[in-house]
Amino acid sequence: MRVLFLALALFAGNLSVVALDVRPPNIVLLCTDDQGYWDTGATGNPHIETPQMDRIASEGMQLNRYYAAPVCAPTRAGLMTGRYYLRTGLYNTRFGGDSLGLQEVTLAQLLQKAGYRTGLFGKWHLGKYPDYQPQRRGFDEFFGHYHGHIERYEFPDQLHHNGQPVEARGYVTDLFTDAAIDFMETVAPTQQPFFCAVMYNAPHSPWVLDTSHYGQPEGDRLLDKYLKKGLPLREARIYALIERVDVNLGRLLSSLVRQKLADETLVVFTSDNGGVSKFWKGGMNGQKASTYEGGVRAPCFVRWPKHIEPATKSDALTSHIDWLPTFCELAGIKVPDDRAVDGRSLLPVLTGQTEHHHNYVYHTWDRYTPNPDRRWGISDERWKLLGLFGNSATPDPTKWRLFDLQQDPGETKNVAARHPQIVQRLREEFVRWFNDVTAGQTYEPVPIPVGDAEQPVTSLSPSWAQWHGKNIHYTFEGYDWDTIDGWKTPGERAEWQLDIQHSGRYQVQISYGCRPQDAGGVLQLKVAGQSLDFRVTPTATADQFRSETIGVFDLPVGRTILTARVKTSSAGELMNLREIRLESLGAH
Repeated sequence: MRVLFLALALFAGNLSVVALDVRPPNIVLLCTDDQGYWDTGATGNPHIETPQMDRIASEGMQLNRYYAAPVCAPTRAGLMTGRYYLRTGLYNTRFGGDSLGLQEVTLAQLLQKAGYRTGLFGKWHLGKYPDYQPQRRGFDEFFGHYHGHIERYEFPDQLHHNGQPVEARGYVTDLFTDAAIDFMETVAPTQQPFFCAVMYNAPHSPWVLDTSHYGQPEGDRLLDKYLKKGLPLREARIYALIERVDVNLGRLLSSLVRQKLADETLVVFTSDNGGVSKFWKGGMNGQKASTYEGGVRAPCFVRWPKHIEPATKSDALTSHIDWLPTFCELAGIKVPDDRAVDGRSLLPVLTGQTEHHHNYVYHTWDRYTPNPDRRWGISDERWKLLGLFGNSATPDPTKWRLFDLQQDPGETKNVAARHPQIVQRLREEFVRWFNDVTAGQTYEPVPIPVGDAEQPVTSLSPSWAQWHGKNIHYTFEGYDWDTIDGWKTPGERAEWQLDIQHSGRYQVQISYGCRPQDAGGVLQLKVAGQSLDFRVTPTATADQFRSETIGVFDLPVGRTILTARVKTSSAGELMNLREIRLESLGAH
């Protein structure tokens, strides 16, 4: 495939943009999870060992002021759409708020239409239900997980391949790298350009190294190395997880060399938000989920041999939303013109043409209700204004904090009282932006699609429910082991919003645990004017789950509410409800 696009050429040491009739570059996007700006050797950390990440930095450009969102799903939404996440309907990392709106056009869809073969390996976190999954959002190949994190790093049991649950052997960081390499080596002989996104789940908690009979010595070796450097156990685990990623980056870069693709492949390495490690932070303030620099700055290194000058750095104000327009320009295609795209192509920065990019970058995160008054911030090229207020605090403008990042990069001196005009300018700009990106949006869980033709079984997760009653509560235990607990009084209930896509018969199965001394209550399920009753039988203990088929519903097309309620109860809890499954049995 050959197209006319803006290519970069190096002439006598000067980078310039010229039009050439050449094949567009391959694009490899490498993204870790919860790795802080300070968690690489290239960004000054004297304790961690990241030779491959440092190599990408030394062979390309390091973006010193590259900003992500404070947490992961918002960053991934911005990366995939070129739009700040609040425009996309996504607003949370769970509770059903981590689904990218179906009206959004993704980077993968655009590159796919431009002739790219597209693959994503690792964490998605932009929707777990059909139509929201990556293989339906522009990726030809997907192998990874839908959630914010997984519980098992070795022999992982929460992985999917193109919409289907799969079993896997080995360590998850190696598995994602293996799949990415296999994808690239399969596409390379076809001469088709590829977009390969490797979205590692490390170093996100639970910070698990190799534990199998075969792999444990390698995990122990890395852990022991960092313990001997004086790191506490938690920090040693995080550093070891990052080094495992680094080793795999070496394998991936070596694959590009073997295929003779290194010179025609743009490689981006970054992370999805601020860091969680604490041993060495290079003087930065804040961590993941905050709007301090430590919560929103991420490492970002970009390599493209013969096009990006090696060992260069830029202090331009750049953002995760910039990748869609950047990759579109590389592919010779236009960004969508039917919606606001907040990002700008980074090519002028990467080629050394400018040190100015965005006038402002914006930071905000509130789990349940997006608002302009809690956990917000705005930066320009010099100043940073932020407000951090918990749920119990009343937002108070006298507690806003202004920092001069040129003089105080560690955000230690609040100078708001000395610069009221700058405070006013930045606050007004933030509010203008917030009102713009939230206009017309309703932030609530999307209805769960039921009856998909390719995925006939739908799991109703506890975190997607709304629960009601004085005893009932939700327990978070890693997404697939979440439960609704505590309910014991008749009438206490949980409700799920459903979107029935095909009318027909649906078999109902529940997964639950119940202590023997609590058994005997009756769970009632109600939907579309029908009900099913199930008398709870015991399991060995409340956290040992069993599955029971309890009947069939005849469901019409359209939106409806499924309710699970306590009909009668024994003296104790009704059950720990882990899951309700609806399986399509076909049309009436």
